[in-house]
Amino acid sequence: MHSGFYTPCSASWVAVQCKTFCIGLYLNDGVAEIFLTCGRDGQFAIVRKCREKSTGVEYAAKFIKREIEREVNILREIQHPNIITLHDIFENKTDVILILELVSGGELFDFLAEKESLTEEEATQFLKQILDGVHYLHSKKIAHFDLKPENIMLLDKNVPNPRIKLIDFGIAHQILDNNEFKNIFGTPEFVAPEIVNYEPLGLEADMWSIGVITYILLSGASPFLGETKQETLTNISAVNYDFDEEYFSNTSELAKDFIRRLLVKDPKKRMTIEGSLQHPWIKVIKRRNVRQEDSGNKPERRRLKTTRLKEYTIKSHSSMPPNNTYVNFERFSKVMEEITAAEEGLCELERNKRSCQEDIAALLSIYEEKECWYKEENESIEGDLSQIRLELQRTEAQRRQNQEEIRSALHSANVLKRRFGRLENRFEALAEQVASEMKWVEELVRTIEQEKPPNVILR
Repeated sequence: MHSGFYTPCSASWVAVQCKTFCIGLYLNDGVAEIFLTCGRDGQFAIVRKCREKSTGVEYAAKFIKREIEREVNILREIQHPNIITLHDIFENKTDVILILELVSGGELFDFLAEKESLTEEEATQFLKQILDGVHYLHSKKIAHFDLKPENIMLLDKNVPNPRIKLIDFGIAHQILDNNEFKNIFGTPEFVAPEIVNYEPLGLEADMWSIGVITYILLSGASPFLGETKQETLTNISAVNYDFDEEYFSNTSELAKDFIRRLLVKDPKKRMTIEGSLQHPWIKVIKRRNVRQEDSGNKPERRRLKTTRLKEYTIKSHSSMPPNNTYVNFERFSKVMEEITAAEEGLCELERNKRSCQEDIAALLSIYEEKECWYKEENESIEGDLSQIRLELQRTEAQRRQNQEEIRSALHSANVLKRRFGRLENRFEALAEQVASEMKWVEELVRTIEQEKPPNVILR
């Protein structure tokens, strides 16, 4: 596995759960507490809390069973206050272990849902941090491609101004110039239309996801979520959403404008990360802070109820089992391994089958829509071609008529030429005859003059 790419684990690592890090358990009076257990485990990774023995600093250990060079290369390249930090990398016989910054404040949406209400100012302060993190990624031509509430965490929620951390770069890509990249991945609810339609992807896909996240943050409703995956993808492809008065009655027009500029189907017309940071709804944060410092009275703020956001977070987590605590971590690990091994063979094929069927159905729907469009275009083109053929026939008939007229004119010219030749011959004959007669007259005159008497004067 990637020989030379990661630091290999020694025998003591495997035997004692790592000599350097206490992987997977946190000792507390003999009780093993599991950090981010089944509820946060992904299809390819398991995340556990760990503690570096030499320093006592706690980190998150991400155990991964798949190819991760791209994710590691990206994590090594990025260093930003609003993005999770990679501390170290190890490898054993079965897993690659990423030692990551411990982000223990939970998800942003869970934190906000605990509040009774939320102001737009509070929402934009958190959103500004998200935009700052994404701006840093985009400045390095890195697209996250999986921005969603579950991947927007708080470093520590028990501080006055919690810091946002963007996590999970499993499907992130560096966008290279003149290198077309296509893929169908991500979470259906948050993916951009170009992913659904299998079109070239770029940094713009992240901006669409930010638009969806902002919509949910302000309303507690998901703009494109349907009853099925296919319905969700169809809604995204058609950009089928609105600002229902029931959910947006207390939302400012600036906030709606911010969302509208992000939920644009054409990636080239979608607002960029630079444009988002310059949008009045985001920039107004600084002006509000200045006014509040200058004025002793706090302005009346428009408050958004978080009831629907609570419902959304509960619904989004409803399929996730709660975290578990075991006294014996070794027994827990063994049970989990046995359960995983037993379920893997039974469930993987069925999951892939269902996912494939849904993807095929979604692609078929898109294909049928495009086929209908192509049919309409074909009919339009056929009509244009028929008109062109008719004009061509008319031109050809006119060309033939012109050719006939030219042939007729040439024939007439030849006839005139022959007549002219005959007349010219006659003219020459007459000219010779006239010349001959003139010569005879001249000779006659000379003869007469010679014969007349000298004294006779002709009158």
